[in-house]
Amino acid sequence: MTFVSLEARALRVRSRGVNPQTGQPDQLVEPVSLSLRPGHAVTLLGETGSGKSLLAQALIGALPSGLVAEGEVLVNSVQQLTRTAAQRRALWGRMIAVLPQEPWLALDPTMQAGAQVMETRWLVGGQPRPQAWQGARAALRHLEVEAAETRLPGQLSGGMAQRVAFAAAHTGDAPVLVADEPTKGLDISRRDSITALLRRHVEEGGALLTITHDPAVARALGGTVLVMREGAVQEQGAAEEVLIRPRHAFTRALLAADPEGWPRQAGGGQIGAPVLIARDVGKVRGGRRLFSGVSLHLAAGEVVGLSGPSGCGKSTFGDLCLGLLSPDSGTVERPAAAPHRWQKLYQDPPAAFPPKVTLRASLMDVVRLHGCDPAEIARLLLRLGLTEGLLDRLPSQVSGGELQRIALLRVLLLKPLFLFADEPTSRLDLLTQQETIGLLTAAAREQGCAVLLVSHDRALLDRVCDRVMTLPAAA
Repeated sequence: MTFVSLEARALRVRSRGVNPQTGQPDQLVEPVSLSLRPGHAVTLLGETGSGKSLLAQALIGALPSGLVAEGEVLVNSVQQLTRTAAQRRALWGRMIAVLPQEPWLALDPTMQAGAQVMETRWLVGGQPRPQAWQGARAALRHLEVEAAETRLPGQLSGGMAQRVAFAAAHTGDAPVLVADEPTKGLDISRRDSITALLRRHVEEGGALLTITHDPAVARALGGTVLVMREGAVQEQGAAEEVLIRPRHAFTRALLAADPEGWPRQAGGGQIGAPVLIARDVGKVRGGRRLFSGVSLHLAAGEVVGLSGPSGCGKSTFGDLCLGLLSPDSGTVERPAAAPHRWQKLYQDPPAAFPPKVTLRASLMDVVRLHGCDPAEIARLLLRLGLTEGLLDRLPSQVSGGELQRIALLRVLLLKPLFLFADEPTSRLDLLTQQETIGLLTAAAREQGCAVLLVSHDRALLDRVCDRVMTLPAAA
């Protein structure tokens, strides 16, 4: 492995134009200094929307066109901000590898997963095709996703897609690895497996920058931790100091928001008429039996948790409950109601909104199509802690936490009988997760909506659900 150092000195990010209210550019990331050196890990920890990903994009030269990086970015002591975009892109894949936050953005939706991992080894790593195929299959097997080789990304669960994206990003042997939320959507065992791979990169002499909202990942990686909030570094230091003896009040609040410390909020059993009855349901997908003999009775206003390892069929079971799929065995009974009263809250909210349409236009489309009360939008904005100005932005212009709450607002406009919440907070920091889950469960109980809530975090489910059901690993 070639040894490369990447350093930022007073690196900041601002808007290219000026804010008409202030007459000045918006400062999105305040000056940050950090050093990525061989054999060392640096972790950015903080709230959703705190500027972690923007800082990483500034480091590698991948900021959106409307933003500007200022300060210094040095690769082996060579200033990068004065180089052309083409010169900086020449480093990608060979000196700097990136694992983006959204696996769907890293993978070609028209190409099978195995071929994508192979292609990176062949075109970027320079391996002969037969050797590249052998390495690709070994990488998928090591990450326990060998079944993904012949599947398209759209046929993979969120956790499987994340592991395939990791395999593709890490095949060029780049000495600097930037991992943006690499464990998002994974259960604890697979989270630890990915973390171990990141540690191995460091142990082999690579430099690692990880963006995460999970303190457990930051703790496992060690090295240096920077805690960010609203574009500024609140605290910086050795991981064992920052995470065990935090000095800043925000760091202490972030660490205290772990679900293990939440008070129990369950409503206590069935509180309304039956909404869904699944009896001995089974499903086979891709020639593999996901589950069989699964039963669920769900009542109005009840919140039931669904847990299980990645790839066990949690999303598939939820889609069966919604009527989007048919069971191979067993039955699913639902009361007669308009189709739009059966709703799904997705794991990745960007996938649920058209990217070129403002959020206000998306909500008004729902109002017109289903005859909803437009006045409900203002009430729900207040209820969900959102400002109306956010609605005039595109989905890419708001944070993940804000977008997920707007997705919840859109669902609640429809007065659903049943809501399948599929890992709705896996991409959120602990503080935003606690707030969003509280709002989701409280609003559902107020409306008498039955909720099936999926999470890899058993502590979270135990705190907020009336009861929890667990799917075993797929056969």
